[in-house]
Amino acid sequence: MAEETGGSGKKSEGVALLKDLGIIILFYLLFTTFGWGSFHIPSGSMEPTLEVGDRIFVSKLAYGYNRYSFPFDSVPLEKRIFDDTPERGDVVVFTLPYRDNADFIKRVIGLPGDTVQMKDGRLYINGIIVDRSFIRDVNYTNYEGFQRRVKEYEETLPNGVKHRIYEETDRGRYDKTDLYVVPSGHYFMMGDNRDGSADSRVLNNMGYVKHEYLVGRADITTFSLYDCDQGKDIFCPLGVPLGRFFNIIR
Repeated sequence: MAEETGGSGKKSEGVALLKDLGIIILFYLLFTTFGWGSFHIPSGSMEPTLEVGDRIFVSKLAYGYNRYSFPFDSVPLEKRIFDDTPERGDVVVFTLPYRDNADFIKRVIGLPGDTVQMKDGRLYINGIIVDRSFIRDVNYTNYEGFQRRVKEYEETLPNGVKHRIYEETDRGRYDKTDLYVVPSGHYFMMGDNRDGSADSRVLNNMGYVKHEYLVGRADITTFSLYDCDQGKDIFCPLGVPLGRFFNIIR
């Protein structure tokens, strides 16, 4: 009797491996399409809440699905399924068709019908100043290599949501504005790095963001490639920013 060479066994193992890889890829595509999309933070506009290099999971189910929920607008849904609205203070990822379909991440500050205004660095919503309390001075080197000196505050929005912001000065470019009135079906977005964010305060750039452009709510950081040499008070043993791993985004 001829001795078996084992070739058929290796072929079966190869087929099984390909099947396993196919299942993993399918699960990943389903997870990131319908569950939580994976995004990275490329700029400092949301410091100190999100740092450059952070990887985050964004809940697409939070506001439902439409064409902007899927890569490359691959599913032509004009009407949002499982539609829901963000709350003030949510950190949101959205797509802007008039900005080359780029994705952005900002915090929802103004809801439809609200008035928003900046006066001498202070935020006013519906005519009432938003409370902020000083935390500390922060000196660091940003991701572009520039030294920054900022004040870190905790801001409390009208619905009680507390979050941190950076202010380099209260006399910056966007610290004194006209009165904005948020249109129906739109939101007023701002970055937490108030002097380092071009956001809804710039009407001819980002402006008010339509509800239909929302992709999802940023829920958690997964891991981070944050540069520990920036000098911030972040837990970085052996240069690994473990202090940025698995943080709930507030």
